[in-house]
This record gives sequence, structure tokens and C-alpha cells, in this order.
Amino acid sequence: QVQLVESGGGSVQAGGSLRLSCVASAYVYCMGWFRQALGKEREGVAAAHTDSGTKYYREFAEGRFTIVQDNAKNTIYLEMNSLKPEDTGMYYCAADLTCTGGNLFGTYQYAYWGQGTQVTVSS
Repeated sequence: QVQLVESGGGSVQAGGSLRLSCVASAYVYCMGWFRQALGKEREGVAAAHTDSGTKYYREFAEGRFTIVQDNAKNTIYLEMNSLKPEDTGMYYCAADLTCTGGNLFGTYQYAYWGQGTQVTVSS
């Protein structure tokens, strides 16, 4: 069993920045960040293979969000810049030990989930 603990959410104005953290209790093969706005489905934001360091971003995250890994600490960060009101939502960290299946933006890919951290961006 792997436990994930997120932190770093908060309230910022549009154009601001936040850095989310996710600490895993053990080594995981892949990690992802998802978000869920009120009344909407959970969607993938960014993901990474921890071994290779390969990172993936959804189109809306490209150029604004960056995943940073610290494998020594089993920690993954999501650095978010140029935040927009539409980025508002609960952000979840997810992880898996195998990540088979290819699509790292699918919620089915991950066996372990954090409790979420709220991000609110005001205009």
C-alpha cells in the first residue's frame, strides 16, 4: 500500500503561481496530477515516469505547468505559473507501481490517490 500526501494548494489571483507537492510513502513507477472542478469530471493535468524522468502534459498545462521530481524523497511537485480562473479545482496526486496501458492521463491507470488539495484562482 502506498500513501500519497499532497500539499501546497491555496488561493491566488490570476497570473499568480503555486507549487503543489506530493510525497509518496514508497517508490512508485509513475505519478500523475489530476484536477476536478466543481461539477466536472476529474481530468489529467501532467504525469511522469519516475525512472526515465519522462514527463507528459495536457495541452492546457503546456508552457505553464512543470513537473519536478525528487526521487530521493519520493516526491513530485507541480509548479503552476500564469494561473487562470479555469485552473480552479481540487488537485489530486496519483501513483502506480506498474503503469501499464499507456495513457497516463486516465484515472484507471493509478491505484493510489492522495486526498487532494484545493486550488482557487480569482480573476
